[in-house]
Amino acid sequence: MTEPLSRSQFLSLHLIETLAAVLPVRDENGQPKTLVFGGVERHMITSQARRRAERVHARNRANAGRGALSGRSMGVRTREWALLTGRELESAHGWDREHAVAVARAVMEGCGLKFGDPQKKTVANLTKVLVFAPSDTATRIAAHLAAHEAETEEWYAEYTEALARAEAAKKARRAASRKKADAAAPEAPAEDAAAGSVTPPPLPKATRDAVLLALAPRDAVDIALYGRFLAEIPDSPNVDGAVQTGHAFTVHESEQIEDFYAAADDAKLDRKRNALDFLDAADDAGAGMTGYQSLISGTFYRHAVLDRVQLRTNLRVAGMAEEEAEQAASEAEREFVNAFVEAFPEAKKNSTASTGSLPVLVLAFEGERPYNYASAFQRPVDEGAEGPAGPVAVRRLLRHHDFVSGRRDDLRAAKLLTYDPEIDSLLEELGLPASLERVTRAEGLTS
Repeated sequence: MTEPLSRSQFLSLHLIETLAAVLPVRDENGQPKTLVFGGVERHMITSQARRRAERVHARNRANAGRGALSGRSMGVRTREWALLTGRELESAHGWDREHAVAVARAVMEGCGLKFGDPQKKTVANLTKVLVFAPSDTATRIAAHLAAHEAETEEWYAEYTEALARAEAAKKARRAASRKKADAAAPEAPAEDAAAGSVTPPPLPKATRDAVLLALAPRDAVDIALYGRFLAEIPDSPNVDGAVQTGHAFTVHESEQIEDFYAAADDAKLDRKRNALDFLDAADDAGAGMTGYQSLISGTFYRHAVLDRVQLRTNLRVAGMAEEEAEQAASEAEREFVNAFVEAFPEAKKNSTASTGSLPVLVLAFEGERPYNYASAFQRPVDEGAEGPAGPVAVRRLLRHHDFVSGRRDDLRAAKLLTYDPEIDSLLEELGLPASLERVTRAEGLTS
C-alpha cells in the first residue's frame, strides 16, 4: 500500500484567459462549439481538446529531454499499431514490409482488436478504435514476433487458411440464398454451412501474453495521468485517469464573427502587374479564392483537478516500486501543471496565433475533494456595465474562493500566478490575504 500523502489528495486548478479572434475547436459544421449557461449562450473549448493539447505538450517535452518528465516513458494514442509493428519488423528484422504488416494485423486480431474493412486499403490495417499504449509497443511486439518467427509463421498460415475457408463458405451461403428465390433450387450443401462456422486457431499463449504486455499501460506516465479504456481486449488493463478536466467557457455571452477572406493568386497578380495593356489586366481581376471562417473572442474560465492518490495507485499497479512511483508522481504533477498553463489546442494556430496566449490568472489550491468554481460565472459578465471581462472575472473568482475557503476547512496551499501586468496591479489593490501566495513561475503552483 502507498503511504498516506503529506499533502491533500486533490490539486484544483482554475484559470482565466482572454482570447481574440481564434477558433481552437469547432463542430462538424466548422462552427464554434457553444453551451448554454446562466440563461445565455457561451463559447466552449471542450475538455477533450484541452486534454489532448496538454497530454501532447507533456509528451513532446519528455521525448525532447525537457521538463520534469524528461526521459520517462510516455504513451501514443493511435490506430496504426499494426503498421508501426510492420515497419519495425521490416527495418529492424528484415521482414518483407507487406507480409510484416499482414502478420502484425493478424496477431492483433488474434488478441481481440478489430480492424477496418480489408477491401479498403485506407483502413484495412487500422484498428477500429484508438489504442493508447506505451510508445515502444510496436518495438516490443516486433521483437517477440521476430524471435518466434517459425511459430508465428505456422500460426499465421493456419489463421489465413481458416479465414479463407470461412469467407468461401460465406460466399456460398449468399449464392444459395439468391437461388432460393427459385423454388426448384436445392438447399445449400451441409458442408458449406459447417464451413461457415470455421474458428481460426487461437494465438499461441506466449505470443498473446507478449502482445498484451506490450499494449499494457506499464510505466507510461501520461496513461497514468489521463487514463485509458480498451473494451475490445477484456484482459488488457484499463486505467482510471487521475486528471479531471472541465469544459472551458466564456464568462460572458458569446459573440461570433464571420470573417470574409480573399486569398490572392500569385501567378494572376504577377500577370496583371506585367500586363502590356488594360485588356490583359482586366482578365486577371478578382481574388484567387474567397470564403468565410468563424472566429470567436472572449474571456474563458477553465478548470482541472489532479487526484494524487489515483495517480500513485496507477503507477503502482503498472509495476513501479513505491519509491519510484512517488518520484514519478511528483514529476508528473509538475509537468501536468505546466501543461495546464502552457498548452493550447492547435486548430488554426498559424492563422490566429492562438497558441501564444498566456493566462490572465491561475489559481491553484489543495483540498480533500475537487472544487469547481463555474458557478462564479453563472451570471454572465456585462462588459457594458461592469468593464472588461478579464479583471471582472478575476475579482469574481477570488471572491468566490475566499467565500468558499471560509466554509471549508480542507482548502489550503492556495497560490496565484498572473502573466498580465494589469491583473498584477489589481492583485496589489485587492490586498489579498496571506493565505493566497503569489508566485511568478508555473512550477511554483505545486512547490
